[in-house]
Amino acid sequence: MVIASCLPMSINMVHVLTEAAGGDDPLAVINAAAGNMIGVFVSPVLILGYVGVTGDTQVTDVFYELTLKVLLPVVVGQIVQKTMPNFIALFNKYKKYVKKAQEYALVFIVYTVFCKTFTKDAVSSFGEIFLMIVFLFLFLIFVMTVAWFTMRLLFRDYPEIRIMGLFGCTHKTVALGIPLISDVYEGSANVGTYTLPLLIWYPMQLIVGSLLVERLRRFLKDEKIRLGQVKNNVSKCHHLALPEKKLGGGGGFRCSHCK
Repeated sequence: MVIASCLPMSINMVHVLTEAAGGDDPLAVINAAAGNMIGVFVSPVLILGYVGVTGDTQVTDVFYELTLKVLLPVVVGQIVQKTMPNFIALFNKYKKYVKKAQEYALVFIVYTVFCKTFTKDAVSSFGEIFLMIVFLFLFLIFVMTVAWFTMRLLFRDYPEIRIMGLFGCTHKTVALGIPLISDVYEGSANVGTYTLPLLIWYPMQLIVGSLLVERLRRFLKDEKIRLGQVKNNVSKCHHLALPEKKLGGGGGFRCSHCK
């Protein structure tokens, strides 16, 4: 769990949930992207500093592998985007298929890690894994609660940022996390066990976040009314279910039951 805690946030999931809940989507993308770039260098240092255990790979080799797997594709992508407009147009045309291929590739990676975790040489039993799921769920609720009240303290009048912070402070990336853990503990028989908390946390944060989306949208609406950013057009009359009738002289509407 300490290893998973050292990883940066997930870009796609933070972006999707923040956008769905009405949060600050541009800030979520910038925060997640910057966090992932910094995490390439910071996360291995944190893991080695907290855990103090490595596999057969040297630290310099870890940075080299992560540079090839993470930084180089980003640099190449930026160059292609700026210099090859025809390729970008072709990519946008088939973007949904590329997205599907990306999802299938990620599922395959997760599947292979699960296979390593449940081999006969694995050190974790099914009972221990069940206890880990329960603990991770309780811990996720705890850190989301802490994140929510901390963002409330720091950004009381910025509800969009508070929504973004709820997801951004607690989500962890699988796309970067699995290669990073695999590189740090390359050759270790326990690499599947080290990755397991992340594989449990990832879908759990998606489920919990999805369940909170509608509640957060209502919260955002109420906060905007409180801050005077939108008008509250809801009548204060307790007979809202009854039909309205127009007042004479352009006086607006009122409940037909009220006098």
